[in-house]
Amino acid sequence: MKIRKAVIPVAGLGTRFLPASKAIPKEMLTVVDRPTIQYIVEEVVASGIEQVILVTSAGKSAIENHFDYDFELDTVLQMKKKERMAEELNHISNLIDIVSVRQKKPLGLGHAIWSTRNVVGDEPFAVLLGDDLVLSDEPCCRQMITLFDEVQESIVAIQRVPMEQTSSYGIVEGQKVKEKTYRIERMVEKPAPGATASDMAIIGRYILRPEIFPLLEKTKPGHGGEIQLTDALLQLSRQRAMYAYEFKGTRFDAGDKLGYLKAIIAYGVRHPHLGEEFRRYIRQVSESG
Repeated sequence: MKIRKAVIPVAGLGTRFLPASKAIPKEMLTVVDRPTIQYIVEEVVASGIEQVILVTSAGKSAIENHFDYDFELDTVLQMKKKERMAEELNHISNLIDIVSVRQKKPLGLGHAIWSTRNVVGDEPFAVLLGDDLVLSDEPCCRQMITLFDEVQESIVAIQRVPMEQTSSYGIVEGQKVKEKTYRIERMVEKPAPGATASDMAIIGRYILRPEIFPLLEKTKPGHGGEIQLTDALLQLSRQRAMYAYEFKGTRFDAGDKLGYLKAIIAYGVRHPHLGEEFRRYIRQVSESG
């Protein structure tokens, strides 16, 4: 089975980024010269996926509009002889086929993914969270698809975190089967101190088999009245093999203010036109104290 579809949940309220996200979807906040959601979609495209399924909510139309063709704007740019900018905007609208599914109630990530069941159908699919940017030579999603092609089982992306930070993540425990790959034995959502000896934290990249959907449907609401994806993943791991993959790259939590600033710096210094000047400015600011 091949991975042809990717689910990107963008229905959250973005409360960690208030007041900036009061009127603008947090996924539309820019890192250098493009919104964070565009980086996620470009990762999907670079991974060979054919279709994106956005899980949206009220107030998120700007995300759909960003990937749509704007006839008026295109006409104005052409009239002003700004062909290069017009070409770039048309490229965005032609990146990939995008379908939107409305999450009608704010019942958490598990419910958001369950809402896509009729569009995904009976096939494995990728999930990429809009808060997580991964800077890597090979797209993180592509790395996971390569592993899926081998094991044909569900996969969660992980990174090592300091033990004092494990209570902020879903944590996996498992046996190493090869380099950077572990067969999952246990999963704990935001464990209390001392509840686990593992430092392997789940980040916002998943490859899921369709068997997750009936499990999500049966999962009872947990913390905050939300349906937790981790609870359904744990049930799935008891039915069949599931793997954790320690991806190659650097992950930024762009839904967190400090993580967002780190992402701007990391992507900014690599920008083909602004990078060198930006580096000089960072050094200038650092030296001036």
